[in-house]
Amino acid sequence: MWLTFGTPQADWVRIRARILKRDGYRCTHLDESGVRCAEPASDVDHVLRGDDHRDANLTSLCGWHHRQKSSREGAAARAANWRRHNAKLRRSEKHPWLA
Repeated sequence: MWLTFGTPQADWVRIRARILKRDGYRCTHLDESGVRCAEPASDVDHVLRGDDHRDANLTSLCGWHHRQKSSREGAAARAANWRRHNAKLRRSEKHPWLA
């Protein structure tokens, strides 16, 4: 079971159970047409990244949609890190022959 840092396991177990019940034990992902996924929810995930465990920031997802969301977030973080890294390597001055 995945836990977030700083949340005691017993608290997360209660929070997870409450959110799954609130969402009817169904994945809350909506497709492009606004149709809700019919799969049972197996995971509770943060809507916005971070350590905010308020009910409004938590949602139930099936395993497939949770993996898709996590993959998108990971790709975005890698792209941001790549841009920051490359910005450090760029020269600020112009080449004398190209100026």
